[in-house]
Amino acid sequence: MLLHAQPLTRVVRLTIDDLLRDGEAMFLRLGEPPSPVPAPVASLLLDYIAARDNMNTATNRASQWLFPGRRARQPCRPDHLSELLNEIGIPAAAARGAAIRQQLLEMPAPIVADALGYHDKTTARLLREGGGVWNRYAAGEHGTSPSGLMGTTTRDS
Repeated sequence: MLLHAQPLTRVVRLTIDDLLRDGEAMFLRLGEPPSPVPAPVASLLLDYIAARDNMNTATNRASQWLFPGRRARQPCRPDHLSELLNEIGIPAAAARGAAIRQQLLEMPAPIVADALGYHDKTTARLLREGGGVWNRYAAGEHGTSPSGLMGTTTRDS
């Protein structure tokens, strides 16, 4: 939630299949492309997966939920996860808001929207509210030139 600015309603819907490994690197499938998970956090996630809560009942042993709930085949409830975070001193709503605003200070809003699965209008609004300076960023593919603008000549040239 803190690293990738995700609402708890989305966090609890993550499965262990949303964590992708490529050699030593780990990625989290939130949007396209999947978001990288820094090594220290990846290590914590792997340790957590090995010892997830609510896996000891017969109906939950094969649960794919990253945060399994107490009921069979159900994820943890967002309000329960919020309570757990509050108990360790992390106010969920304020922390998520701070995390997305920090992302928007470091990257253009369209990139944040794609990478984290947000709507581009949401990230643009949050950027404006935070006084961001990416107002001259032109979204789109910057590695290629549009067809017809380069590499063509006319008979008059």
